[in-house]
Amino acid sequence: MVATVKVYQATGGSDATPEAETEITSSTRLQTKDQFDPADITYPIPIPTSGFKYSYWIHVYLKITGGTFTKINNIRFYSDGAIGWNYGSNGKLQRGMRDSGDQGAPMNTNYEVATGSEGVSGDAIDDATNGHSYFKTAPNGVKDVASDVVGDPATVDSTDHTEAGSCKAIVLQVKVDTDATQGEQIDETLTFLYDEI
Repeated sequence: MVATVKVYQATGGSDATPEAETEITSSTRLQTKDQFDPADITYPIPIPTSGFKYSYWIHVYLKITGGTFTKINNIRFYSDGAIGWNYGSNGKLQRGMRDSGDQGAPMNTNYEVATGSEGVSGDAIDDATNGHSYFKTAPNGVKDVASDVVGDPATVDSTDHTEAGSCKAIVLQVKVDTDATQGEQIDETLTFLYDEI
């Protein structure tokens, strides 16, 4: 028998303690509200007249929920290398980045609630570099998810997990530039890999 591992998103609550942990069975949505509701299109990211606008960041992570295994580790994350969203010339799908070591935030100590003004006229809190304490301290920052590819994935969590529980989380956020194109964007596939014995 093998481990049962699922993908989750955390929302709400307080720092280090999310209110809800929801399994992502098919998709999620980046928006200007701290919620898990892939079907809700009423909280889009506005196109700015100057500078940038950001989605609320989201914590996405693997959760070991059962099964029989000895150890899970070497959790990695990647995209297909081409995010096909029209978020403008300097926009991107970004993730929180550490200068060295694991790129994931520990859920039990470094989960941070996303905040801002909800909806089309509002602003999410500034990008993860300036808002999320696990990533904002120099020389940390953000990285374009399109540069995380199968041949060079981001190492999310190198911890040896020997029992059920949450692994470290990738923190994702959309950055939108003034020349973005309005409208719902195409679906993109992001992938987690891990080693199991």
